[in-house]
Amino acid sequence: MSDPAEKLCDWARAGDLSAASELVALFYERVYAFFRRLCRDNEDAADLTQKTFAKVWTSLGSYSGRSSFSTWIHGIGYHVYVDWRRKKNPAEARSDEWWEACVAEGPSPFENAAERELAGQLFALVEQLEEGMREVVHLHYYQGLSIQETANVLNVATSTVKYRMRGALSRLKAGAVEPTT
Repeated sequence: MSDPAEKLCDWARAGDLSAASELVALFYERVYAFFRRLCRDNEDAADLTQKTFAKVWTSLGSYSGRSSFSTWIHGIGYHVYVDWRRKKNPAEARSDEWWEACVAEGPSPFENAAERELAGQLFALVEQLEEGMREVVHLHYYQGLSIQETANVLNVATSTVKYRMRGALSRLKAGAVEPTT
């Protein structure tokens, strides 16, 4: 158990509120960023993040350590997102203002206008991918999960993740992504 989150999880299960607070501090921003990219709205992302952590706390006893704690939380978050999508169909396209609001805090690799424009075009192309490919890109590249962790979150085989990733990268390289319906 070398993952500090797993120790915090054990302490939180035992009723240690400061350990629970540390878990939130460790994962809140990553989970929020995941939702912000997927649902395209800050308020929806905040709501989904809260719902995810509510489910995390009610399910904390079921965490068995078969995957990393990060993968487990992202798996819960993904299911919260899927449930939300079933109930609400978010807006089709993201505005330029939305992309401007997504600038990371601190030094950004997109400091000049040409790079920002290219990044916006890439993000727009990613949003045009079919849902399975888009989810893989979000989890693997935006959230930094490994292929195995991405597969665990999506509850698919690693070969499926690799297949979707190859398809997504091929379409993105070609720039020939057709809008989804």
